[in-house]
Amino acid sequence: MGRRRLSLLGARFVFESGDAELLRLVDHAYQALPAHRARSAGASLHVQLRLRDRAAAHTRGGARTREPPPLRTLSGPSGLLCGVMDQSNFVLLSPRERAALISVSSDLLSQRYHARYELLEFAVFTLAARKLGLVPLHAACVGRAGRGVLLIGDSGAGKSTLSLHCALQGTDFLAEDAVFVDPRTLLASGISNFVHVRYDSLPLIENDAVAARIGRSPIIHRRSGAAKYEVDMRQLGCRLAPAPLRIEGVVFLSKRRAGAVATLTPVPSRRMLARLEAAQPYAAGRPQWRAFRRQLAGIKGYELQRGRHPSESAVALRHLLDRVR
Repeated sequence: MGRRRLSLLGARFVFESGDAELLRLVDHAYQALPAHRARSAGASLHVQLRLRDRAAAHTRGGARTREPPPLRTLSGPSGLLCGVMDQSNFVLLSPRERAALISVSSDLLSQRYHARYELLEFAVFTLAARKLGLVPLHAACVGRAGRGVLLIGDSGAGKSTLSLHCALQGTDFLAEDAVFVDPRTLLASGISNFVHVRYDSLPLIENDAVAARIGRSPIIHRRSGAAKYEVDMRQLGCRLAPAPLRIEGVVFLSKRRAGAVATLTPVPSRRMLARLEAAQPYAAGRPQWRAFRRQLAGIKGYELQRGRHPSESAVALRHLLDRVR
């Protein structure tokens, strides 16, 4: 039985598996990340991974497809949670027992993106959020000198592209899509492993060597049909946030363009909180949301309208981080 011990999202995880390929999946996802230490000396969270035989053939509209079914979530007694693709690919979670069992079929391993993003991350994110009382946000986060800003926007709003350009300008990168915040301290943690960028973002990278490296990145296919480069930030030479960032601002990404130069417009506190709650229906239903709202009452909100180039938006965010002290 192989084992990996890692600090993720402020929690201590132990991953165990008798299959080397499944342990490589864990390594691919979480090795060489900054260790965001646990806030208290609690027990470790245990994740066991088991390899199963090939799953039954999947069909869509009567035709065979290699893509596994979407993950369906179910809840049971005593806080048990389950995420199910099919009879061979599923996650069983017990936050009370601080444990998860992940079953992965041999054929799903050829689609490492789905196995990691939908099974492994579901287990890690859910266990850490439930046991540490974190608020899970669909957001990106970048920062400087321990201060961070949340980037809020619908899928396709440009969170990933903006996060990448911020990182290329020296800003600390925390996460592109999932951020977990302690509602008492507003310290945010995330998994700073990958950024997923569209093909049309590549010509906007001004550093030719970086653009070439991104162009050699694996291509993943989202369930929406979008194809993107999966850029490993650990290999890009960017600065990964070495510790949780204290949230000092909330930035909503607008689909409207400002013109030649990106602009940041202040959003009043009450409106900012209402927009954030509307954008985060899952988090707003968690018991920690009320405490999170109270802490955010003193945080400034902004709307970012893009300029001609993402680097201009990155400059605007860098200046904002220098001001929020």
